[in-house]
Amino acid sequence: MLGLRRILAVSGHLSSRHAPVATSASAASSHSAVFVRALQILAQQGPVRLQKLSAPDSGIVELRLERPEAKNAIGKEMLHGLRNAIEEVEADAAANVVLVSSSVPKVFCAGADLKERRLMGPNEVRDFVNSLRSTFSSIEALSIPTIAIVEGAAFGGGLELALSCDLRVCGKDAKFSLPETGLAIIPGAGGTQRLPRIIGRSRAKELIFTGRRFDAVEAVTMGVVNYCVPAGEAYQKALEIAREINQKGPLAIKMAKKAINQGAEVDMTSALAVEEECYEQVLHTQDRLEGLAAFAEKRKPVYTGK
Repeated sequence: MLGLRRILAVSGHLSSRHAPVATSASAASSHSAVFVRALQILAQQGPVRLQKLSAPDSGIVELRLERPEAKNAIGKEMLHGLRNAIEEVEADAAANVVLVSSSVPKVFCAGADLKERRLMGPNEVRDFVNSLRSTFSSIEALSIPTIAIVEGAAFGGGLELALSCDLRVCGKDAKFSLPETGLAIIPGAGGTQRLPRIIGRSRAKELIFTGRRFDAVEAVTMGVVNYCVPAGEAYQKALEIAREINQKGPLAIKMAKKAINQGAEVDMTSALAVEEECYEQVLHTQDRLEGLAAFAEKRKPVYTGK
């Protein structure tokens, strides 16, 4: 509770041990609210932080990795934080776009926490990797677009995290690799499946078989990332893309993502049926009518997601 006491003290709500005891119901209620807020602040001090951007960027949510002492290596605590953050985003009807970034300079994510891994037995390793794979699949399955912002290293699970996002933007100093075969294992959190689907089988096999590192220029050339910008500017580029998406009809964006993702996994006839189903979902919406009205009136549409 030391961290909680410090927060209360700094906020002026914890004075000397001889302070008078609150007797009124309102005072008790106020202290209770402060206590809850302090717990919320403590909860935000973990390795994963979720932040909603304010107007005019309302609807954009940032998921930040914050474990500088381990270069954002994914251990049990970070995995738990990622799962909780994803659940919170999915439950937030106001969220339209997610930015996945790092607050650690020159590092996106160094991959799995191998120091922690060394202490695990085979069964525990299996459970952890299965949970990590499931978590990244949950990111991929989010109904709204996700954009990974890569500055610096994205190795192993870090690259797999980026691959689970819809779009990727990197700075020119970014470095990538799936080095698992050098540890006598394979990428186990979706890397063997998502990378071939993004850049093709042959290139994916070469990168996974050799485990070699590749730079930002090669990443954009192969299609691993959508954009490569000068170092330090990836966040701004990703935010520009998020702002463009945020102006569009929220339901339309969700249905477009669903149509693309589900359609890519089936034959063309079935895929067109998926598209038809998704189009039907936007046909009878207030947003569709608002879009037509705004076009006729030569003004920007105001979408509500209804």
